[in-house]
Amino acid sequence: MTHTHFLTLIASDIPLALPHLEFAEKFIEEKAIGLSGKPVWLDAHKAADIPIQNALTFEQMKELRHVCAQDHIDVICTQAEKRKKKLLLADMDSTIVTTETLDELAGRAGIKDQIAAITNRAMNGELDFHAALRERVGLLKGLPLTALHETLAETILCEGADKLIHVMKENGATCVLVSGGFTYFTGAIANKVGFHHHHGNELHNDGTSLLGTVGDPILDKDSKLKFLQTYAATLKVDLSETVAIGDGANDLPMLLAAGLGIGYRARPVLQENLLNILQFADLTGVLYAQGHRNIC
Repeated sequence: MTHTHFLTLIASDIPLALPHLEFAEKFIEEKAIGLSGKPVWLDAHKAADIPIQNALTFEQMKELRHVCAQDHIDVICTQAEKRKKKLLLADMDSTIVTTETLDELAGRAGIKDQIAAITNRAMNGELDFHAALRERVGLLKGLPLTALHETLAETILCEGADKLIHVMKENGATCVLVSGGFTYFTGAIANKVGFHHHHGNELHNDGTSLLGTVGDPILDKDSKLKFLQTYAATLKVDLSETVAIGDGANDLPMLLAAGLGIGYRARPVLQENLLNILQFADLTGVLYAQGHRNIC
């Protein structure tokens, strides 16, 4: 029986077991989605594919996610065709690294809580991104450049980031880091993880301290979408052959345009708009979503 899609179950701290797969199969049958074959392990007790005849609707995914969340299991629905992607675009803050680097930088100025509150609202789509960025950067005026070095030294990669980029590159994909954060951090993180390219905003300084201004044009949600489209066109890659990951409102247009858009530790605005969310599994989940095997 032919299948057009896969439903992929990905575990985190609780092993994936046969009852989980049996529940998913029963759900597929009850919703008349159409099973096309038996589940296949991608990694034993970590991730498995279920071939299906039709994609799940947004409401069906939401319902299935809700039940699987009890055991910290993520569910991803992907097209079978062109499943392994040739271009990856990733957000940086709270996606490739565990923190919001601007907030951590603000901690060096003793105003982390004040800036983090603005960041949180901006990432939830409640504020104009340009105005919110300029306001936060303005509050950092006079901060010595040593604060950048100290913040970077304490910045931690999200689990699975190294593996994600390594396997994508090993399979011939181009990997691009795109951030509404700053080039000082995107350059260092891109180099550390192995991204081919990186893009971010430019923090102005006088050689010793920050000036409290940011360069134009500001890299925002429209810029991220444009980078996806431009890299795809340059590489002669169809958008269906692209994957994008991010956590906030600033990532939504890029995620919706990509062949596979995944909200990672997604904020509510993404949960309300995206079919695919990784709320529990680490970044290797992006590989399992593409059908990669034996990642552990």
